[in-house]
Parts: sequence; structure tokens; C-alpha cells
Amino acid sequence: EVQLVESGGGLVQAGGSLRLSCAASGFTFDDYAIGWFRQAPGKEREGVSCINSTDSTYYTNSVKGRFTISRDNAKNTMSLLMNSLEAEDTAVYYCAADRGDCMGPFEFWGQGTQVTVSS
Repeated sequence: EVQLVESGGGLVQAGGSLRLSCAASGFTFDDYAIGWFRQAPGKEREGVSCINSTDSTYYTNSVKGRFTISRDNAKNTMSLLMNSLEAEDTAVYYCAADRGDCMGPFEFWGQGTQVTVSS
């Protein structure tokens, strides 16, 4: 059974930091790109960051310089370090797996973790 399980969300003040983690099982993690998406209330889901199987990374413009994505293939986990958080970062964050190069479609999805940034 394929599983992606996010953790690390919570409530933080603006300017603070959080580290999200995504634990994967049930597929060959090394072969997949893993991405983070987020969805704020009343807004469409957006791609935040992605790391492919060769460790190339991608970030949406609004998080560049603040967020850092990384993966540990030995542990089948991926992390998103979020610094200098802003109220606009408040959303449910999802990790997802893409058999390709972060271009989608993303086959597997986690259930999400809530991030709330208070201003």
C-alpha cells in the first residue's frame, strides 16, 4: 500500500520557522520526484517546491530564499524547512510523488498537514 504521511505542521508566529516532513512507503522512493503543495482557504492548490530523483530542486517564487527542500533516500523521507514564515504561507500542505521530473502528474498524495502563521 502506497502511503505518504506528512508531519510537522502547526501554529507559528510570523518570522518563525517550521520543518515539514513526508514519510513514504509502498513504492520505490528513489525513483520518484517528491513535491510539496499547499492550499489556503478559498484558494486553489499551488505547487510550493519539488525535488527530483537526482536532487534537482524547484521552488515557487514566493518561497525562494525562505524554504529549503531535501530528501533522505535511505529513510524514504523528504523535508521542507520553512523559514521567515509569513501569514500568506498559512495553508494545508501536502506532499506528493511524481514518477517523472516534478512536472507531474503526481500519482500519490498525502493527507496534508496544517500550517498556520499568525501575524
